[in-house]
Amino acid sequence: MRHTAAKALAAVAITAALTTVAAVPAMADPAVLPAAQDIVGAGSDTTQALFTQFSTDYNATIPASNTTTPRLYSWDATGSAKIPPKAGVTTPIDRPNGSGAAIAALPTTPSLDFARSSRAAQATDDPSLDFIAFAKDAVTWSAPAGGHAPANLATADLVAIYTCQKTDWSLFGGQAGTIKPYLPQTGSGTRSFFLQAIGNVTPGACVTSGPEENEGTDSAFTNPDSVFPYSVGHYVGQLNGHTTATDAPGTLTLRNVNGAAPLTPGNTLSSTFAGGSYGRVLFNVVRDADYTATTTQGTALRAIFSNGGWICSTAGRADITSYGFLNLPTTGCGVIVH
Repeated sequence: MRHTAAKALAAVAITAALTTVAAVPAMADPAVLPAAQDIVGAGSDTTQALFTQFSTDYNATIPASNTTTPRLYSWDATGSAKIPPKAGVTTPIDRPNGSGAAIAALPTTPSLDFARSSRAAQATDDPSLDFIAFAKDAVTWSAPAGGHAPANLATADLVAIYTCQKTDWSLFGGQAGTIKPYLPQTGSGTRSFFLQAIGNVTPGACVTSGPEENEGTDSAFTNPDSVFPYSVGHYVGQLNGHTTATDAPGTLTLRNVNGAAPLTPGNTLSSTFAGGSYGRVLFNVVRDADYTATTTQGTALRAIFSNGGWICSTAGRADITSYGFLNLPTTGCGVIVH
């Protein structure tokens, strides 16, 4: 059941229609301890709010009287240091914060069934994992409204900033001020993708790691000279009302790259921007042996994540657009890229 779909995904158009769905908290750990047979995941901050909605809507399709069909649950990237992913786990596991952390945990953590990933497969990932595409996003840079940064930076400018070669906004057409570049925490898929998008650079000594990705409310961003990568789709979801006290843009606004705007005039993710080098496919990662198995778990994984599964259905696609992301073509959703 392994397939290669990178060319197919790049060759077809993506669509984005703003759709309203029932509001739920933007972030939330499972309200109940998932049962042993349930499908449970963790990982990316970028898609955790969307997965809270997926969980609510998918589980609503299963009658309350049905106690055997696996339900879908998702643990947030942040919260308590330890989590018991599902019933029967005697020793709680370290909560995976970010795509890389969950992908690394998946091969040796049977109580996790999938990892949310905002990055593609890397050479260092376990080859027994399948990366299943389900939506499109993009990453740009952000800065505080009213700060010293300009409206646009070229890729070469971002390289100079994140390698600390140039350290004042006046060098890029902004107001004078010592640039303070930030990156999300190590293990973040957004961090990994952004650094790759600007040329696989190694961050310089002036760069601070640590703010949780997509949280413009962090106190670091009261600094008018700060700059921070941001998921465009997640930002749109926040504009659509999918926020909490911390999971919100705060004073950060999204800026252009190479003259291209990440947002449309209607504040949706620009398909043109997402189709360029700052666009990325979002994935759910599973163990191939589980996904292909003729077991209750395998059947449930395919019912949720495959091309014919719930996430790729009309209901799942409506959630994807409401939370700010772009839908893949029907032929691209649910396809195993690695």
